[in-house]
Amino acid sequence: MAMAPSSVNKQSSRTDESQSSEIELLSCPVCYEPLMRKGPPGLILQAICRSSFDCKKCYKSYSSEHNYLDLTVTAGLKKYVEVKPVGTELFRRSFMSFIYEKGYRQYFRRYGFPGPDEEFKMAQDYFKSTEGGVLVDVSCGSGLFAIRFAKSGTYSGVVALDFSENMLLQCYDYLMRDPTNFLATDLVLVRADVSRLPFTSCSVDAVHAGAALHCWPSPSNAVAEITRVLRSGGIFVGTTFLRSSPSSTSWIFKPLNERVLPSGNYFREEEIEDLCTSCGLTNYSSKVDQSFIIFSAQKP
Repeated sequence: MAMAPSSVNKQSSRTDESQSSEIELLSCPVCYEPLMRKGPPGLILQAICRSSFDCKKCYKSYSSEHNYLDLTVTAGLKKYVEVKPVGTELFRRSFMSFIYEKGYRQYFRRYGFPGPDEEFKMAQDYFKSTEGGVLVDVSCGSGLFAIRFAKSGTYSGVVALDFSENMLLQCYDYLMRDPTNFLATDLVLVRADVSRLPFTSCSVDAVHAGAALHCWPSPSNAVAEITRVLRSGGIFVGTTFLRSSPSSTSWIFKPLNERVLPSGNYFREEEIEDLCTSCGLTNYSSKVDQSFIIFSAQKP
């Protein structure tokens, strides 16, 4: 059955916009040069998995052979091994990706986290001005929020980004189990370092970081990178734990917290606002419940 001319034009227009946006979006993490793509167009997981990407400036190549696009500086290395801090390495373990949504994330409720559905609604309220744009969910974990953002149909494309290979593989596994053929939607999986985001400057409309700030080795470098990639008017929304007394930590999780989330990685609210402001973001606002905080800041 032939498609109506208006439908064809609309589909063609969307493809052109998606391809144009993608060319401006993805960049080499070494030199930030826009990547040259070989393969089908579009910020769609199936298309990304069938494509290869090359940097014409530093001649580095990137692939998606594991169902996610690896855009780390260390992608493709054969001998050099770089070990990250213990917290980062722990979240790269397969058992952490498996239990993240099966118990670990639920434990956050005792500190005031309202649960994924309510957190998603709160973030969406902050992101209203970015509807129709590209959203990047940094430190996306197993896709807890990235999948919700993509399914909402609010954005032209959603990038689920994490440094952990196993978290991305777990996210892909959840997508494969989705009965709605979700692989054909505007969602891509990207492995990258939040302190070296593989996007051209001023190319992203919205950045979300759910329960992530306290896990980053250098929050200042990460927020500076987020500011760099946001367009003017773009929104950064994050959630994290506010600094609290050691007695408030469950004895079951205390040894894990001391290893993965040391006290130096927790923040007071004024520290988060100061960090955002020092990185050039404005219009800071937040909501707090016990040790939970959701905050928003905008690029001028």
